[in-house]
Amino acid sequence: MTRPGLIRPAGVRFAGVGTALPPRVLTNDDLAKLVDTNDAWITQRTGIKTRHIADAPTTTRDLAVQALRDALDDAGMDAASLDLVIVATMTPEMNCPSTAVRVAAEVGAKPAGALDLSAACSGFVYGINHAAALIQTGHYRHIAVIGAETLSRVVNYNDRRTCILFGDAAGAAVLSASDNAAQGCLHQTMRSDGDRWGDIFVPRSESDLPEGSPVGVDQLHAMHMNGQEVFKFAVTQTQQVIDETLQAAGVTAEELTAVIAHQSNKRILDLIQKRLGLPPGKLVINIDRYGNTSAASVPLCLNEKRRAGELSEGDLVLFVAMGAGMCWTTSLWRL
Repeated sequence: MTRPGLIRPAGVRFAGVGTALPPRVLTNDDLAKLVDTNDAWITQRTGIKTRHIADAPTTTRDLAVQALRDALDDAGMDAASLDLVIVATMTPEMNCPSTAVRVAAEVGAKPAGALDLSAACSGFVYGINHAAALIQTGHYRHIAVIGAETLSRVVNYNDRRTCILFGDAAGAAVLSASDNAAQGCLHQTMRSDGDRWGDIFVPRSESDLPEGSPVGVDQLHAMHMNGQEVFKFAVTQTQQVIDETLQAAGVTAEELTAVIAHQSNKRILDLIQKRLGLPPGKLVINIDRYGNTSAASVPLCLNEKRRAGELSEGDLVLFVAMGAGMCWTTSLWRL
């Protein structure tokens, strides 16, 4: 029996999803004109064919606003109904104020709460984990979670190891309270290992460089990555955290309708699919068209799956992501 004055816990549903992609497409052949690379080399190692690039003056905020408006339209909801706006990004508009407060104001969500969340490629999944927990308490009813990036701003297009990987995009989801308490996040994990921060980083000053780093002061404000170490760590930790999540929830891989994973590298995605024994199509892959869009990649996949009519109420969906920090996360949902 609920005591008077207490708020009843709620279920959580995805009320709407949306995306934003800048119009310019950068192909592997385009990159071959900038650095010593070619389409076959990039495709074999990453699975990427094209990526979208935001030309000035388009910013992270612009993409986030567009994606949120798309998600609100999908939900049939006015922005004024939002209680909170979370923007997950590693390329914010500026250090202060947060990108989220300006996004909320621009779409008409004032006086909703707003905050930026920094967890690199794990950001969107971290965001829906936070949003689900807040809604399940009964204190919030509608929360927007946006993953938005303009990674082209921090990519060195003279470095063929990194410039081939990243693209710009935004994806958004509106999460809402549901009367069905069975809907929502069944289990979530959020992990980090800050001792490995030097495997992926964007230094702003010489003091940000790891000890013994080959990165020079002329390479500040650009993405640097130890690709081999990131690959090995991602494969091991992603598989481990997926197993942990399924076991904790008492769910088998066969019961999943979809696995929606961060699009970091097609070889990593193929290994996840093989390890879980998933048939083709159950693990969403679109890295070939968008590249690694960091916090935007998971909502891009979710949007494609949902708008194709391949997700229904009651389905089991596993979200998983890993990125710089190192940060990795899962979120298992009953839609």
